[in-house]
Amino acid sequence: MAAAETERERQGRAAQGRSPAESIAGLMAAGAVFLGGFELLYRPFRLAPAALILLLFATVMSKRQQKLIAFGFAMVGICFVVGAAIQVLTHHPLY
Repeated sequence: MAAAETERERQGRAAQGRSPAESIAGLMAAGAVFLGGFELLYRPFRLAPAALILLLFATVMSKRQQKLIAFGFAMVGICFVVGAAIQVLTHHPLY
């Protein structure tokens, strides 16, 4: 009987844990946030599409990481506009 209870506990813990896809989606969203911040310093028209593609794949892969993904979309958008303005004002290339 104790062995059966132990097996049930293991299954319960496994059901509560994150799947590998959830973890990968979180890493992809974090990478997109990093790229979004980096847009302020280096060519936003090159980095924004890569960050958006990462976020779109992370959105499809994960249901638990939606707050991080939403933050990533907001950050990429804001940093794209601000980074493009900085690049124009400092006469650096946009792409």
